[in-house]
Amino acid sequence: MTESPYSLRQGADEAAMQVVRQGLEAFNAEQIGDYAYADFQLYARRGDQVVGGMFGHSGMGWLYIDYLWLDGHERGQGLGKHLLQAAEGEARKRGCVGVFLYTYSFQAPDFYQKQGFQIMGVLEECPPGHQRYYLKKALKG
Repeated sequence: MTESPYSLRQGADEAAMQVVRQGLEAFNAEQIGDYAYADFQLYARRGDQVVGGMFGHSGMGWLYIDYLWLDGHERGQGLGKHLLQAAEGEARKRGCVGVFLYTYSFQAPDFYQKQGFQIMGVLEECPPGHQRYYLKKALKG
């Protein structure tokens, strides 16, 4: 058996992470052109208190919502729908063709489907005893 010329190292290495990131971004740009990512943040306040919000980024023609949270007292009051509509408006401004997010079975998959999102995949046992749902919504006009 021949010995591998590679050494594998696990753990934080900012310089190595930059090499990998820049290499993948350069390869992607060669395939599809510039696809710069831009951060996205939207927060709801009642007075000075943050009672909900979302953040993520846009790029490659999609708005990706990484986090969406509502204070327990605000759930079921229309704030989530309002935030998603605002995010869709921002996605359109950025030229996105759709919005992507994921949620867990113990969070809000039904809520997102009521807002027009379609389940495009499910990861079973993530976390154990639950599912992770991947959802998308195509934007028109």
